[in-house]
Amino acid sequence: MKNILKHEISSVILAGGQGLRMNGVDKGLVEFRGLPLVAHVANVIESRVDKVYISANRSFDAYATYGEVISDDLLDFQGPLAGISKALKVCSTHYLLVLPCDCPLIDSELIDDLINKMEQKDADICVAHDGSIMHATFALMRSSLSKSLDYFLDDGGRKMAHWYRQQNIERVDVSDRLEVLTNLNSIEDMEF
Repeated sequence: MKNILKHEISSVILAGGQGLRMNGVDKGLVEFRGLPLVAHVANVIESRVDKVYISANRSFDAYATYGEVISDDLLDFQGPLAGISKALKVCSTHYLLVLPCDCPLIDSELIDDLINKMEQKDADICVAHDGSIMHATFALMRSSLSKSLDYFLDDGGRKMAHWYRQQNIERVDVSDRLEVLTNLNSIEDMEF
């Protein structure tokens, strides 16, 4: 079993969506319990990764508070894989931790579980699983997957789960604590 050290992991927080269910508001910057959503995620991961990237398509200055802002190379909001592709290109570590900006209830246990599974298995991607489905935006992957992802995107692929299934994946069962996967997608969700 290989120990994965902090300096071997970069992270990308996916914040490049259009905010359609938030009336066009930049979701990662919406406040929840006194902090922007992105801050909740950044606070959990900062002690476990070497570098934090924020994949964003607007509000660059605001996001720069939480990490190095990157913008994907594909036009027209082509989804989270575009942000992951850019992060894989710029990261200089062996692993990339992928997380969404709108899940403020994630905890360090989830991050540790992803890292531990990667240490135990010879996987390309370790991804959170709720007992029924995978939650593709909660994953730890090898940074060497950049070319594989580029080929997938060049062929018109956009679904994370489809690309993941082309790799050697391991699932991390979080069915006993589903709250860590809670997505806040609308203004009404902020009252949670």
